Amino acid sequence: MASIINQEIPEFSAQAFVNGEFKTITSEDVKGSWAIFLFYPADFTFVCPTELEDMAAHYEELKGLGVEVYSVSTDTHFTHKAWHDSSEAIGKVTYPMIGDPTGRITRGFNVMIEEAGLAERGTFLVDPDGLIQVAEIHAGGIGRSAKDMLRKVKAAQYVRENDGEVCPAAWEAGQETLKPSLDLVGKI
Repeated sequence: MASIINQEIPEFSAQAFVNGEFKTITSEDVKGSWAIFLFYPADFTFVCPTELEDMAAHYEELKGLGVEVYSVSTDTHFTHKAWHDSSEAIGKVTYPMIGDPTGRITRGFNVMIEEAGLAERGTFLVDPDGLIQVAEIHAGGIGRSAKDMLRKVKAAQYVRENDGEVCPAAWEAGQETLKPSLDLVGKI
């Protein structure tokens, strides 16, 4: 399987439920700013609403960093609206909830569970050029942490803005980074 890192996001045009409205979102809309794609198996389930609610709790901070969040499942935008209207947790979501009933986007990110017609629990951080910088896939029973994704956003933005520097494990904004060089080989 080829790496998806630094690959361009697939072209798409899809309907989303956003703040009480239906809106068309395309791959071209994504380019020009940072984006998180949060794929999940299905609406009206168990782990999924906890993840979307967790991301909603960090959404304002992410927007402050210039990041848009797109949740994606193979449900329709109509189902997203019904879930939003009936779930206290999902009612907190104000970022776009993209419907992908054909699976085009889900397959484009290589997270389709073909035999089920559902998405894996996949998280992707996309840079302003439309290139994937972070890709994570979790088993269905393992929920994700928006706080950890927020840390990865800050690291990816730092690396993009500071050529020649890299962020070590568990790096937090304000901590020291590394400048790869021959002098560091075998010294860490």
